[in-house]
Amino acid sequence: MGEGKYAADPSDERRDAAIQRFEYSFEAVWKASQLYLAENEAMTVGSPKGCIRACREVGLLNEPETALKMAEAQSLTTHTYNEEVARSLYENLPM
Repeated sequence: MGEGKYAADPSDERRDAAIQRFEYSFEAVWKASQLYLAENEAMTVGSPKGCIRACREVGLLNEPETALKMAEAQSLTTHTYNEEVARSLYENLPM
């Protein structure tokens, strides 16, 4: 492909697929963490940010700042109809 880390001007489909991949991955990780906390730590957590904070409390995360930024980015994925938001999300995804 020879495009480097990011496509200079990705197609809408490529950009949207990358954003959706991030969204699904984040959802799977926080739900798995939520289940771990419930089964192993007897903690009930109902939100991604709450789950991140609880994971820090029990020693699963040393520095939750990146995970919290990811939670904020994930909440923006509902706004991918906004070209500026979609481009910003895509540009900040690690490839």
